[in-house]
Amino acid sequence: MTESQNKTHFGFQEVDEQAKQGLVGNVFRAVADNYDVMNDAMSMGVHRAWKWFAVAQSGVSAGDSVLDLAAGSGDLSLKFANKVGPDGMVIVTDINAAMLAQGRKRLTDAGIAGNVDYCLVNAEKLPFEDNQFDCISISFGLRNVTHKDQALAEMRRCLKPGGRAIILEFSQPTNSTFRKFYDAYSFNVIPKLGELISDDRDSYQYLVESIRQHPPQEELKQMMLDAGFDRVRYHNLTGGIVALHMGYKY
Repeated sequence: MTESQNKTHFGFQEVDEQAKQGLVGNVFRAVADNYDVMNDAMSMGVHRAWKWFAVAQSGVSAGDSVLDLAAGSGDLSLKFANKVGPDGMVIVTDINAAMLAQGRKRLTDAGIAGNVDYCLVNAEKLPFEDNQFDCISISFGLRNVTHKDQALAEMRRCLKPGGRAIILEFSQPTNSTFRKFYDAYSFNVIPKLGELISDDRDSYQYLVESIRQHPPQEELKQMMLDAGFDRVRYHNLTGGIVALHMGYKY
């Protein structure tokens, strides 16, 4: 099978691998303007607590260098920039120009300058040197990457020895009863919210489907180990709706 014939998933659809990046790009161009409003609506604001927890667990401190992949509207980047201070650096990245513009706007409006830079980046092919960053984060973005193993390997390559990767992503609820409630909410409510708030049901239908295609907790942990990370662990948040995975480079 040639590369052009390789298949992957786009939500519940099967598509050519080469087509997925463009399809995902279309989704995030469509949702960029209402991204934060929809995050609050879908999670009832709980996404803010998930992100604060991720930053607290990252161990980032003054003077550190941080690479924030799939930074979206920049809420983690803003928190990291405040933590690293004027002697540190945060590289704010996204593969989608519309989302990166949202992140730049958030940080600029917050008065963040001097210790941040912005870059359009494909997580599978990072344009950075080996051993460059103290911490690399990706928040609610890994599930959209076609070759997750490549992205994980690139994250490890760009970390300094002793550096840590943090991956905040939707996962699988651990309680079967809660999972049924979550599935009902996801498939029946979230696309409807997308339709009402953003006039875009299809993008949020993709969101729900992409979550179900993402590797669950133990599988993602093993993928990080296979990529060469050490001391890999994860924390389930809100019953496993979201998981924070962490791994170190030694």
